[in-house]
Amino acid sequence: MSELATLARPYAEAVFDSAQASKTTEKWSEMLAFLAVVMSDERMADLSNNPKVSLEQLTTLMQDICGKQLNPQGTNLLKLLIENRRLTLLSEISRLFEERKADAEGYIGVSVKTAFALTKAEAKKLAEVLEIKLNKKVHLEMTIDKSLIGGFLVHAGDTVIDGSIKGHLQQLANRL
Repeated sequence: MSELATLARPYAEAVFDSAQASKTTEKWSEMLAFLAVVMSDERMADLSNNPKVSLEQLTTLMQDICGKQLNPQGTNLLKLLIENRRLTLLSEISRLFEERKADAEGYIGVSVKTAFALTKAEAKKLAEVLEIKLNKKVHLEMTIDKSLIGGFLVHAGDTVIDGSIKGHLQQLANRL
């Protein structure tokens, strides 16, 4: 994954800088998310890596799929990625773009896995605590993971907070 991030980072940063200069970050966010979804299809990933498919064929196919979802700059990015055989980086480019966007807007996306669903009050309290700890506004993305047994697992950028029973049991096993 770090290799993908290394390859995708220059594209994401260039797109973000351009989007910020033209005040089109929301449009770019939508376009990149759309392209990432298209490329998440296994068949599309296989086609993009198939040496029997010419760059022209791939460009035509992607433009047909995307239709009016892309503005001219989005189409230029798509052509550049096709030319460099980097279409498979689109999900990582989108992720890195969203990180930069969140940072510029003063918030951080936080993924929270819990063993059981939290009430609105519990989620609000968790968000307040995380805002203090991370010194940023947080946008929570909640998921349920029964394998945690109890507690929670928080991912905020490079920060991981493991307050799960599963995590505590693993730490105990490692110490023994």
